[in-house]
Amino acid sequence: MGKSFNVNGNCIPGLHYMVDLTDRLVQIKAMVDAGQYFTINRARQYGKTTLLKELAKFLREDYIVASLDFQRMSYANFENERAFVMAFADELLDSVENMPDEIREKLDLFAEGNSGNFTLQALFRVINKWCGQAGKGVVLTIDEVDSATNNQVFLDFLAQLRGCYIGRDVKPTFQSVILSGVYDVRNIKGKLRPEEEHKTNSPWNIAADFLVDMNFSVSDITGMLAEYEEDYKTGMKIHSIAEEIYDYTSGYPFLVSRICKLIDERVTGGEGYPDRIKAWTKEGVTEAVKILLSEKNTLFESLVGKLDSSPELRKLIYGLLFNGNAIPYHSLNRTIEMAEMFGFVKNVSGNVAISNRIFETILYNLFLSEEAVSSEMYKAALQEKSQFFHDGRLNMDYVLERFVVHFNDLYGELEESFLEEAGRRYFLLYLKPIINGKGNYYIEAQTRNMERTDIIVDYLGEQFVIELKIWRGNAYNERGEAQLLDYLDHYHLKKGYMISFNFNKKKQIGMKEIVFGGKVLVEAIV
Repeated sequence: MGKSFNVNGNCIPGLHYMVDLTDRLVQIKAMVDAGQYFTINRARQYGKTTLLKELAKFLREDYIVASLDFQRMSYANFENERAFVMAFADELLDSVENMPDEIREKLDLFAEGNSGNFTLQALFRVINKWCGQAGKGVVLTIDEVDSATNNQVFLDFLAQLRGCYIGRDVKPTFQSVILSGVYDVRNIKGKLRPEEEHKTNSPWNIAADFLVDMNFSVSDITGMLAEYEEDYKTGMKIHSIAEEIYDYTSGYPFLVSRICKLIDERVTGGEGYPDRIKAWTKEGVTEAVKILLSEKNTLFESLVGKLDSSPELRKLIYGLLFNGNAIPYHSLNRTIEMAEMFGFVKNVSGNVAISNRIFETILYNLFLSEEAVSSEMYKAALQEKSQFFHDGRLNMDYVLERFVVHFNDLYGELEESFLEEAGRRYFLLYLKPIINGKGNYYIEAQTRNMERTDIIVDYLGEQFVIELKIWRGNAYNERGEAQLLDYLDHYHLKKGYMISFNFNKKKQIGMKEIVFGGKVLVEAIV
């Protein structure tokens, strides 16, 4: 049986195509060698479990590694100290094979409920004794650690670990402790219920910063695709395909693997892609992205769930998408911290930005679908949808022409302050039903602000670049035209589109075509 791309659970070398984690493991081992305690907190499906499992193998020559997973422990195991000590001892015994008989016997007493003392202090006395007799440093890793953070016994457990760390110069203890999860247990407040505010002072303030980049780089993706190419000889332009996948995902591990899996298993053999040679192309990546954006998976459901449970988070994301809000990044802003923790946003040059194009489009589609029910622009486009196509190709000129008509009929008399924020949203509401099911769009991050936004539309292999901008006079408009022409060079296109939201009472509504150096610019003025 050959290898496959995996998005369910941890990746296993020999079974799955994987990026080479060696550089990351070397960085983490340096932290372990230095005796650091730290957390690996990243958003869902970020490769944390795979990294921990590969780390355990990487460390086993020099260390004894106890690999625990709190997800295997039930809620009842955290109800009180006795239950936790029993469950933890059982997990420890299951994780470590070579343990001194004396230590194993004492842990057995805890696990089987036969000890006379089920306190954390008693448990850690046995652990400290084991660390002193082990002959090698003992490294404790705990995956899904945040599944326990609603419980006081977990805070008491962290306090014991902290005590061990502080007293490690006089008493043997773990060489290193690594806690992995979505929530950072250094700031446990966000996970506790309001009535438990008095429990929010986490003792995990000893943790070192974890600065290892877990995003997949273009080089990482190239290496994984090279392994695939070795097996299937598709003739793909490996580095070019890796760059294309990275452009959509910004290296988010699940999204990278999912796109690869879709190309391999669903694009290949589909309409227009009879074999792997046709599928592993730029067009094949676009097709896989289209499938991904239309599917329901646990990662996307998790994102939506977080928006539903937090009005502040929803407001932040909506403002970033539709209003062009420039939001300075600040790690102490609770809403920004939450958005980053769940994977929605990242810090780009000191400002908050949506993490990747896939998330951005998913979020746009979510908000637009909620507004579509009552949107007159959406209904207008839906009614005329069949008119926008000729011989299967999208007639973008006519899309803009009809948008101008409907926009001015419906909203021409509204105030400028309202339209500045709403204009781009209205165009996306108009565009969505037209390309739905066969086309994709995304917003070019470098040009998204209150005055200018570039939308890239892919429809059945054909690309369109559309600039949306607020009219600021002729000089500003001419600069915008020049910028768009430069952008066309980047996409190797001869034709581009511009929608100018003009609030001058003397404006001339309609369409015009400008020719510059062999390129055509179609401008719609509303």
